[in-house]
Amino acid sequence: MSTAQPRVAPERALPPVAAAAPPRGHAVVLGAVALVLAILALCWTSVGLLLAPVVPGHGRTVVAAALLLGALPFGVLATVMTRGLYPGTAVRLFVFRPFWYAQFAVLFGTLIGLVAALAGAPFGHAAEAGRGAVLAFDALFLVLCVAGYLGSRKLEVRRFVATLPGLPAPLDGLRLVQLSDLHVGPHTPRRHLDAVLRAVREAEPELIAVTGDLVDDYPGDVECYREAFGSLRAPLGVFAIPGNHEIYTGWEKMRSHLERLPLTLLVNRSAVVERGGARFAVVGTGDPAGGDTEAGPDLDAAFADVVPGTFVLALAHNPALWPALAARAVPFTLSGHTHWGQLAIPVWNWCLASPFLELAMGSHARGRSLLWIHPGSNYWGLPFRLGTPAQVAVITLRRGTEPKFLDEGVPGGG
Repeated sequence: MSTAQPRVAPERALPPVAAAAPPRGHAVVLGAVALVLAILALCWTSVGLLLAPVVPGHGRTVVAAALLLGALPFGVLATVMTRGLYPGTAVRLFVFRPFWYAQFAVLFGTLIGLVAALAGAPFGHAAEAGRGAVLAFDALFLVLCVAGYLGSRKLEVRRFVATLPGLPAPLDGLRLVQLSDLHVGPHTPRRHLDAVLRAVREAEPELIAVTGDLVDDYPGDVECYREAFGSLRAPLGVFAIPGNHEIYTGWEKMRSHLERLPLTLLVNRSAVVERGGARFAVVGTGDPAGGDTEAGPDLDAAFADVVPGTFVLALAHNPALWPALAARAVPFTLSGHTHWGQLAIPVWNWCLASPFLELAMGSHARGRSLLWIHPGSNYWGLPFRLGTPAQVAVITLRRGTEPKFLDEGVPGGG
């Protein structure tokens, strides 16, 4: 097996219009923020009016909770975003996280309380019904949050076999590891990151693919990623592509940080890798979040240096790109992005993202093309995962008559 460094296709100049595309939708963003704030203020008011009569301190307690869990954290968040500050561990754990928990609780509590109040109105018990529903929901929400938190601490190492028509004989048996949606930041538990690193090393992969969202929400998080995974190596290379979070944080600055990592960053370009005398191409796409900028998907550029007939392993963070890749007869595509909604029932092939996305979870085949949607190697937002633990995917490529993705389960388990 060759251990030579992959040959990466040179970057191509962008058309002037695409390269100079200005930031879009500032007014739209401001309008959306104002709308969300108005909705949350209405929800806090509604829940406050329902609960004030029964909580100790009455209205004063409700106002204090709204300030501590709503207004003040939002002020910190707005300051961080507008001034370009870098929030550390304490801010993310003790300011941002309680803020998001509280907003979800208040938003859904309001909806449930409103339905219950309407149901109780004909009987003259609108307030009592609404109040009882909110309290019951809050209890259930607390239980779910605890269960989801415990679920987010689990890591599953799962082995798969991808059978692929047209796989060159020298590539039969190639073992790779896919990580996705790590969302590393200063608040990410080091124990979890160490477990991921240990699992990758124990799998002894020939190639490592990191399919986007390496970091959480800030360019400074790249240093946290470096500390956790900077030592990762594989004989055929470590490849990464951007996800939507790398783009949301400011692609120009983020790219300069990512390019200093000990990995091959593929953004609408390819790398040629050799194993056993056979060459194949690892093709990395941009992400739809990049729009018309250099970080957006440009499949013509991505495949420009791929010799026709070459076996291709494609990395595309968003599985929405797969139909276009399948149309190009790409044999195997690795993606992520959806996290499987962080709430899933795999035996039903359902997850929280399923109602919104056609390609939300699992494997898919079309013609001679195969797609695998990784559930994520960590969480984003709230530490919550149920039915779909964080995963390190160990994938072995095999020659086959039709594209299939076979689950061999957890080593030493079922």
